[in-house]
Amino acid sequence: MLEILKNRKLLKNKFLKREKLFGGWVSFSQSSVIEILSYVGFDFLAIDMEHAPISLSDSQNIIRISQSYEVPCLPRPVSHSNDWIKPILDFGADGLFITTLENEEQLKNIENLIKYPPIGKRSYGVNRAQVYGFENKDYFNNWNESSIIIGQIENINGIENLDKMLSMNILDGVMIGPYDLAGSMGYPGEVNHKDVILECKKIINICDKHKVSVGTQVSDVSKASINQLFDMNYTYCILGSDLFLMWQSAQNLKNLIKHFK
Repeated sequence: MLEILKNRKLLKNKFLKREKLFGGWVSFSQSSVIEILSYVGFDFLAIDMEHAPISLSDSQNIIRISQSYEVPCLPRPVSHSNDWIKPILDFGADGLFITTLENEEQLKNIENLIKYPPIGKRSYGVNRAQVYGFENKDYFNNWNESSIIIGQIENINGIENLDKMLSMNILDGVMIGPYDLAGSMGYPGEVNHKDVILECKKIINICDKHKVSVGTQVSDVSKASINQLFDMNYTYCILGSDLFLMWQSAQNLKNLIKHFK
């Protein structure tokens, strides 16, 4: 428990200091896949429970494996519902990625679900996060200040309200969802469209103004693509995912087969 808390606090401080960070994205629930990703050297692992068939039970196993390698784990629930958020937190998540934040009301509701009173309204339950009762006091006393909340900005509404949301001092970081952002602007799939890039830069500038970490996901991982992001003043990036790694490797194999046939 103390090791998990130490690693969580360390990651949170790195976000708050806007240090350069790298994350991994989990889309498959198989234990061996999680072990491989946990050994890479990521600063954190994020679990995609929004677009992948990862259940609540799966998430508990992923969190446990990730933390056993001293890698903090930040799931992304499929919605803002407490039906998802409460059990994921009690399974021991170090924080959450929150999908599609659009306004201050949504953000305050998220804070209420994640933080204990007097800051929020999270209920005091006992599960893996509290080491099944053995570490209740330490967990309850440290959670509010150590937990991590990353809000995803994925549409025009979120951009328009971002300045006001960051003024609330709730978020430890922002993640830009380029695919949803491009779709909301009428450019589905065109994440490199000049107008989409301009909106991304707008988000980055707002985050810079508030001294908040800002990152995004890299689908085509290379030194050039990573340097390009940091040159744009992103502070962290998520290097693809297990799904992207398998897809790109399989695509290379498919091209080889076509070449020789």
